[in-house]
Amino acid sequence: MTEQLTIVLSQMTQAVGDLAANTAAMREVRARHGDADLILYPELQLIGYPPEDLVRKPALAARAATLLAELAADTADGGPAMLVGSVEWEGDSLYNIVALLDGGRIVATRRKHELPNYGTFDEKRVFVPGPLPDIVEWRGIRLGLPICEDGWLPTVCKHLAAQGVELLISVNGSPYEIDKDDRRLSQVFASRVAETGLPLIFLNRIGGQDELVFDGCSFVLNGDGSTAHRLTDWEPEERVTRWSKGAGGWSCDVGTIAEWEAHPADIYSAMILSLRDYVERNRFPGVVLGLSGGIDSAICAAIAADALGPDRVWCVMLPSRFTSQESLDDAAGCAGMIGCRLDTIPIVPAVEAFDQMLSGTFADKDVDITEENVQSRIRGVTLMALSNKFGPMLLTTGNKSEMSVGYATIYGDMAGGYNPLKDAYKMTVFALAEWRNANVPRLSRNRVTPVMPANIVTKPPSAELRPDQKDEDSLPPYADLDRMLHMLVEEEASVDDVVARYSFDRDAVVRIERLLMLAEYKRRQAPPGVKLSTRNFGRDRRYPITHGFRTG
Repeated sequence: MTEQLTIVLSQMTQAVGDLAANTAAMREVRARHGDADLILYPELQLIGYPPEDLVRKPALAARAATLLAELAADTADGGPAMLVGSVEWEGDSLYNIVALLDGGRIVATRRKHELPNYGTFDEKRVFVPGPLPDIVEWRGIRLGLPICEDGWLPTVCKHLAAQGVELLISVNGSPYEIDKDDRRLSQVFASRVAETGLPLIFLNRIGGQDELVFDGCSFVLNGDGSTAHRLTDWEPEERVTRWSKGAGGWSCDVGTIAEWEAHPADIYSAMILSLRDYVERNRFPGVVLGLSGGIDSAICAAIAADALGPDRVWCVMLPSRFTSQESLDDAAGCAGMIGCRLDTIPIVPAVEAFDQMLSGTFADKDVDITEENVQSRIRGVTLMALSNKFGPMLLTTGNKSEMSVGYATIYGDMAGGYNPLKDAYKMTVFALAEWRNANVPRLSRNRVTPVMPANIVTKPPSAELRPDQKDEDSLPPYADLDRMLHMLVEEEASVDDVVARYSFDRDAVVRIERLLMLAEYKRRQAPPGVKLSTRNFGRDRRYPITHGFRTG
């Protein structure tokens, strides 16, 4: 009877759809831990998570089955067993599974029972729920293998406990959200341990996948609820855990308890890692962005340099006749501090050409926001031309506050391939800028600080599309706007709820709700950007473009 175990937790990234690379990465981990008994990999490690509709291609599942059998054959060498996440078809039903590989064969598979279908998750769209899983007998140990959501709800773990399971192993693909690391540990999985009295391993992936980013933060809890291990956040780690069986069952020796990042460092790491993986996995040589002298473009340039290195970041100043010398100086100062390339391409000739071209048609019309939008679209066209000609991906720089109320120009400053600030409210942007000017992020490839002149952080925000323009000419102060938006977006609150909590002018909140609803068509056409909150625009919050409901 086995009474000592060495289990390796491989907190690692995945490449969705690149089954060969994922297989090779798992083999490399196994080669480094030949003395272990068992190696654990995150959810769907073989095909990558989330696969979305890609997983519906029969060829993908067929290739996964072949590679899973090859990985099982590897274990005939007498080395460590492996717990590998994959998929399998049975008739017309596709399942999300884990497979225990040992002794040259697939010892057991278990199918995910609880399929999440909220927020970012669409698993019921592509998978069929498996039955309540039975225990897996392996080397005389009774294992329970709840897959991700199976551990987030009590049913599966209670079912396994009733069957006499001795150790719960939960492999996950749990995306980052603000404060989710602590919620996983101290609320969700601590509850599973308290309910069952069983030790539990929580293993999560890392890395970016389109709008999602995964933070790792894996851990081990003993049956008494104490934490035996906490893996680092954001980075790959192969943690060796040692287990022994005593009179009270299995317990894990206490190891390193990693310190997870607090705010806003964790948000900044999410932005770095998501942008890095998006750019590199889509094989862009770098990024190009407009640097205006404002805080949004400055922090985006800093994030890009931290993610990719300053040599892969190309900033372009695109001044008009409304651009102040202060903005020119601030943009130059920011690029110099970051260490990236800065070019200046004035848009005045193009603006004059458009004015002349449209003068006949616009002859009896006053100058208004139309002319402002033309300037923004000229900038977008110019930056896209640089992207097309030289290859870098165009980075957009609008924050969530602006995108909420439509203060962004479609086909102008919204043009581009990715937006690090898409889910960051304006006050979050201020906090990130102040933090980055005083700190070098752990994941950074640009070990400099500060990264922008202090004036960029302190001056009133302005689009500089007309004389003396300020954002607060037509919007509430950002501190107030963000409180309104947080309730309207994150909490789905009504106008009256917002007024009751903060005593804002009701007409002001009614106007913001109206702008929020009207801007949905713009957000549908916006580039992707990293999810930070529980209600990001896109995967989490899917409103109809055309509807007539208002709460105020």
